[in-house]
Amino acid sequence: MIVVNFKTYEQATGAKALALAKICKKVADETKVRIIAVPQLADIKSCVDVGVECWAQHVDAVEPGRHTGFVLLEDLMAAGAKGTLLNHSEHKLDWEVLKSTLVRVDGKIEVCVCAVNLEECQRVATLQPKYVAYEPTEFIGNKDLSVATERGGVIKQVVQVLAAMPIIIGAGIHSAVDVKAGLEFGAKGILVATDVVLAEDPEKDLRELALAFTSQPAAPVSPQSNTATTVSPS
Repeated sequence: MIVVNFKTYEQATGAKALALAKICKKVADETKVRIIAVPQLADIKSCVDVGVECWAQHVDAVEPGRHTGFVLLEDLMAAGAKGTLLNHSEHKLDWEVLKSTLVRVDGKIEVCVCAVNLEECQRVATLQPKYVAYEPTEFIGNKDLSVATERGGVIKQVVQVLAAMPIIIGAGIHSAVDVKAGLEFGAKGILVATDVVLAEDPEKDLRELALAFTSQPAAPVSPQSNTATTVSPS
């Protein structure tokens, strides 16, 4: 699976968000790879209407009522969103807020909780989201380095420690080589943003990433030595 985070880039806002959603739909249909668009709140309904699966970039743990400026679960569902990101490094949540949000969602939509290291992956996994996204902050938006090639040992360890929890990797995923390396270490999908949203040819780049899921597995890649020490969740 490929999760395309539109963030708040101008290239993925309004009419441009709709155009990018159509690209996600087209590539998903052609490659049969699950591709999820994650547009801004105001663009979700129009993106859903083109037939692509959409998630929200955030949801709040509020009930209907007096909560001006918050994102209501029921409104996302009415717009057609099938899931949400939570705890992205650009929108970190306090632990108690994260817990209450998972309780509020209660499985009504899929939740992918982001984490920046092994310890945080372990901790957020105790909340039982649908997915955990391992996305080290230092690689987000990095044009030269990839989490798949630079943190292979940690990816493998996260996959092993979290056992049945599907792991998505993000931060610096640039090419089919990165995708294949991540899959080799046990990841089930990727979370991308700049390498699709800001690409000169988003359709070409997204198709390249998608085709990496359908081609033959890459040759084994030796994990890098920079692993983390396992700790118990708290």
